[in-house]
Amino acid sequence: MTRLVLVAAVALIDGDGRVLIAQRPEGKAMAGLWEFPGGKVEPGETPEAALMRELHEELGIETWASCLAPLTFASHAYEDFHLLMPLFACRKWEGVPTPREAQALRWVRAQALRDYPMPPADLPLIPILRDWL
Repeated sequence: MTRLVLVAAVALIDGDGRVLIAQRPEGKAMAGLWEFPGGKVEPGETPEAALMRELHEELGIETWASCLAPLTFASHAYEDFHLLMPLFACRKWEGVPTPREAQALRWVRAQALRDYPMPPADLPLIPILRDWL
């Protein structure tokens, strides 16, 4: 039986309509690939709570569940697990996103997301995000 992994991700959208992506640091699986910020949903945690925690830990910003709008999701079979990843959109937060885990950050127009190599699960999210923005 395949293990199911639930990961919540967010498209942070700035005032210019750009989306924040982060590069996976060396030493992590899929290092060097770009992804939407987020992380694993812990037992007993909602996807929204996981995102609020991860955004604080990884980027030093605060947001609220009311500012996280469910947009779409990815369902992708990797070799040793199946990833289920809801993607939320967020336009309101406090603080300036700052890399706290040695990851590179970029603000990118939705049309340019394809220029950045991403994990296979993230790729189907790009056209949905592009059409939505």
